[in-house]
Amino acid sequence: MSKFNFTMHHASLVVADTTASLKFYCDILDMPQTARPDLGFPGAWLQLGAQQIHLLELKNPDPTTGRPEHGGRDRHIALSVPDLEPVREALEQNGIAYTLSKSGRKALFCRDPDGNALEILQQL
Repeated sequence: MSKFNFTMHHASLVVADTTASLKFYCDILDMPQTARPDLGFPGAWLQLGAQQIHLLELKNPDPTTGRPEHGGRDRHIALSVPDLEPVREALEQNGIAYTLSKSGRKALFCRDPDGNALEILQQL
């Protein structure tokens, strides 16, 4: 345990088009959007319990192509859900590719419209 008692507040992802990203995160993955101050550039904040994902519409310094097919072999954020099956169904219904965890856990990896990798795992 850290003497500072850290907890995760948010993760930030660079996106090219906030509107397209919100369709993915809010419409497909059903994440609620929360208030965001004017930071001088477009973006959005998503509320996930006590944590957030910040979408930053900025010039991406990283390549969005040439990444591994399996997001578990790339930088990624991991999110947990009580039941993985509805997430898998939503991805399939919207034509979003995913791969299953190579470890055999109930988990999948997918990418958002900008190639950011997400791991979504079923809570133990």
